[in-house]
Amino acid sequence: MLFFTIWPLFALICLGYVLVRRGFPDPGFWPAAERINYFLFFPALLVSSLANAPVRDPQVLRLGGATVVVILIAACALSLFRRAHPIPAARFGAVLQGAVRFNTYLGLAILATLTGPVGIERAAIYLAIAVPLVNVLSIMALTEVGQGRTPLSMLRTMALNPLILACLGGIALALTGWGLPFGTGRFLDLLAQTSLPLGLLCVGAALQPATLRSDGVVLAATGALRLLLMPLLAALIARLVGLNGVEALVLVVFSAIPTAPTSYVLTRQMNGDGTLMAGIVTSQTIAAIATIPLMLWVLGF
Repeated sequence: MLFFTIWPLFALICLGYVLVRRGFPDPGFWPAAERINYFLFFPALLVSSLANAPVRDPQVLRLGGATVVVILIAACALSLFRRAHPIPAARFGAVLQGAVRFNTYLGLAILATLTGPVGIERAAIYLAIAVPLVNVLSIMALTEVGQGRTPLSMLRTMALNPLILACLGGIALALTGWGLPFGTGRFLDLLAQTSLPLGLLCVGAALQPATLRSDGVVLAATGALRLLLMPLLAALIARLVGLNGVEALVLVVFSAIPTAPTSYVLTRQMNGDGTLMAGIVTSQTIAAIATIPLMLWVLGF
């Protein structure tokens, strides 16, 4: 049941891959589509989902705390491994992103399929906490010791991130109780409807199978950490903090999905190992077709 529920989402990813290899509609379309989704459609989805979210609900607060714990445990474990087995920042940053970052479009699409608007609402809470955290951790991991970025430059990077700004705006609307008056909610909903299918097509367009030919051990280890161990850790933390229902599912789904394609962009910008990062993104996305329904079934979702 889970496989048949989720496979259409991966079919969109495969369709994006086929379209870009056929040169349709145009090579310049895909970067432009990814850009407009990142700066307009997806932020609209976050704001519309968060504007009326129950941000003071104890379950939502537990979800926020569990989100931080899961991500920090994984990051600390990798840092300890690096201390015992030194790895250049260019490669360590790719591995860490492969473990803690997540394909937001796929996660939201899965939750929308399994839970509807309630799952999207809770997922927006997760993103409001996780997106800034994983971005900071990724930048730190890609920076060699002694070349660390200043707190001011970190804040500047966060302030220019449209997803973070959308999350902050949506939470502010929820806390003040203003909501989205004068038809703005419907306007944002219309924009948001474009985000997930377009995002999944762009994920497929970004896949690079040629990068799977090297670093097989690293790709396999990172994939096992991200797709198998992270959802197990998330389920354990959810039980320890008393999460259940939709909130627990949100935590597990975002821990079970492959890493974000945007990890490749950040890695290249910071002179990291782009080939390794592309291989991690591609291998995890392919493997997730089987691992996501498997892990949700094993964990009882």
